[in-house]
Amino acid sequence: MTSIQLKNILIDKIYNITDEEYLLAIKKIIDSAYASDKAYQMSDKQKNFVREGKQQIAEGKYITNQDLEKEEDLWLNE
Repeated sequence: MTSIQLKNILIDKIYNITDEEYLLAIKKIIDSAYASDKAYQMSDKQKNFVREGKQQIAEGKYITNQDLEKEEDLWLNE
């Protein structure tokens, strides 16, 4: 079955659905398929957290994953 055939089958089936809740559920599924194409919108609070994080990195206030794992191993072996 080609994608065009499948689309036509789906269109026919959707066209015959009368239950509005069911149609809304289908719409939600279809909308979610395109949600990843849209840019994520951050709140002002989230934007501030990102700015702070970037500033901390610029100032060298971070720990590498490797160093963190070493600290964790030391802590677990105490």
